Amino acid sequence: MLKRFIRYYRPHRKLFALDMGASLIVALIGIVYPIVTRTMLNDLIPNRQYKMIVYFGLILLGIYILRMLLNYFIQYQGHMMGVRMQAEMRSDMFRHLEKLPYSFYDNNETGKIMSRMTNDLQEISELAHHGPENLLISTITVVTSFVYLSSINWKLTLIVFACVPFLVLISLVMRKKMRAAFMSSRKSIAVINAALESSISGIRVTKAFTNARKECEKFEEGNGQFVAARRDAYNAMGQFHSSTAFITDIFNVVVLIAGGLFLYNGEIVFGDYSAFVVSIGLFISPVMTLINFMEQYQNGVTGFERFLEILDTEPEQDAPGATDAGRLSGHIEFRGVTYAYDGSKDVLRNVNLDIETGKTYALVGPSGGGKTTICHLIPHFYDITEGELLLDGKEIHTLTAESIRRNIGIVQQDIYLFNASIRDNILYGRLDATDEEVIEAAKRANIHDYIMSLPEGYDTQIGERGVRLSGGQKQRLSIARVFLKNPPILILDEATSALDNTTEIMIQQALDELCKGRTTLVVAHRLSTIKNADEIAVIADGQILERGDHETLLAKDGMYAHLYRQQFRETIEA
Repeated sequence: MLKRFIRYYRPHRKLFALDMGASLIVALIGIVYPIVTRTMLNDLIPNRQYKMIVYFGLILLGIYILRMLLNYFIQYQGHMMGVRMQAEMRSDMFRHLEKLPYSFYDNNETGKIMSRMTNDLQEISELAHHGPENLLISTITVVTSFVYLSSINWKLTLIVFACVPFLVLISLVMRKKMRAAFMSSRKSIAVINAALESSISGIRVTKAFTNARKECEKFEEGNGQFVAARRDAYNAMGQFHSSTAFITDIFNVVVLIAGGLFLYNGEIVFGDYSAFVVSIGLFISPVMTLINFMEQYQNGVTGFERFLEILDTEPEQDAPGATDAGRLSGHIEFRGVTYAYDGSKDVLRNVNLDIETGKTYALVGPSGGGKTTICHLIPHFYDITEGELLLDGKEIHTLTAESIRRNIGIVQQDIYLFNASIRDNILYGRLDATDEEVIEAAKRANIHDYIMSLPEGYDTQIGERGVRLSGGQKQRLSIARVFLKNPPILILDEATSALDNTTEIMIQQALDELCKGRTTLVVAHRLSTIKNADEIAVIADGQILERGDHETLLAKDGMYAHLYRQQFRETIEA
């Protein structure tokens, strides 16, 4: 783990060296004051060398001005180095998140992922800057103070330094407990962020169902876990600090008693004793810095571990030797395909489908039957468990996932639009498209006239998830996006099921235009929308029970006929 952490220092080697150099000088400057103090008490003041006293004072002032400038450099540039390292880690995490498979997002909440990218990386940034700096300054100061104190009185110095092993022992004992407590604390923060993200995203549903109290209860549950986790963390931290602070207080007691006895016995002069008392603070300060560093270290290390958990998650990978699919014609074939999510019960069992190029194939059946799973397997969002899935006669694993997805356009019931302009959302279908192509796509999706009625036209900001648009308008924007992409394969996953009848007719016209010349797989709840499909498959419990065109399936008088008559009766009654 240390090697992976150090790797982020490499692009900033020069700045890091300057930061450490400045820290070294600051550490060495710290020993100047006790040296000057001892010289004045033992020599300059007794011998009445007033000019030298002023001279030494001015030199000390100049040194402190230098230390001020160096401290500014350390605080500013050192922190900026940490921020840049944090930005690089965040970029690495984001790029890796983009490569992770669908299954990762099935099992990890957005809020928890965001917590790792913000809170955890902030702690890592602080450790990256302050860690080496504190270690260097403190180590140099401890060593130089030991040498200097030994030059005053080595016996008294050894007595004082005998307290150090107790500090080390306490640090080692408390370290493991603090680490576990801070890890638990980070997880609880992630739980709060996840709950917050979920509640804010669903605020309109909450208001519609007047369930604000329930959301508050859910949030407070996570908030309570956070308080409990922080209580454990601060309990461990309190034990650590109180114990170490007690040991450092012992230093003063030791210096007072032992130094007083040495002075009484004539083993140390008053000037040296005074300088020793002043210098002991120089020793205690870096020791306390090292103690505080343990807390910072625990925060940073736990954050880096959680960062690595993301980076070590296996990314989505193409099979060895996979080739670019190029422009597919659109022939799709399932041969004995079986699939199960995370090794659980099979969602699909021995599915066989042959969707010819340019044909429209519909999937119908009860919810949970496996229709959407089939739609997710074609773009290779998931790997099949058994069997073969072929595109233009090529097994899907022999093609790169990116090239497969370039050939597929998807229109779903739940449309996701970015918090950007209308133009940017349509351009998502093909980023290098011209304005003329964007407008043509919007016209074909029957939304151009509406866009032009807006004061800012295609530059209109649509808000988070397209909140400023109606359901039909969002759907037509998503269709325009697919028109722009112009894929040979089209997947319509209940694209109109959430719309009213009037809007559905308008959307269906755009979809009919979109389907022309493409291999189209339609998942439909309203059977009236797929009556003209070339073939229809009825899926239930992961298996295909019936297949044929609309008239054939009605003549069979099976599940399809039952579903159709039921919907027809509901329509008449309505």
